[in-house]
Amino acid sequence: MLIVDNDPVLEECRSSIDNIDAALIHLLAERFKITKRVGQHKAKVGFAAADPDREAVQVARLRALAQTAGLDPVFSEKFLRFIVDEVIQHHKQADS
Repeated sequence: MLIVDNDPVLEECRSSIDNIDAALIHLLAERFKITKRVGQHKAKVGFAAADPDREAVQVARLRALAQTAGLDPVFSEKFLRFIVDEVIQHHKQADS
């Protein structure tokens, strides 16, 4: 196996990936702060934790965005589903 230490192209790519990963984490943290507010509001006014109609609209919207961006729409849907499932769990906890 070839060891690729000190390869400037690889290091540049890895640095970019690290920056993108950091941005993703910060964006997810911000998203969860907002969805926490949504969950608290839903609990306060008696709305259900899940909103299947909203989720369906979001899935369609993000699949279209993914396709436009050259990202696999199936992957984008799986990613969104993972996030939404986590948000719903948080909302259910806020409702308890």
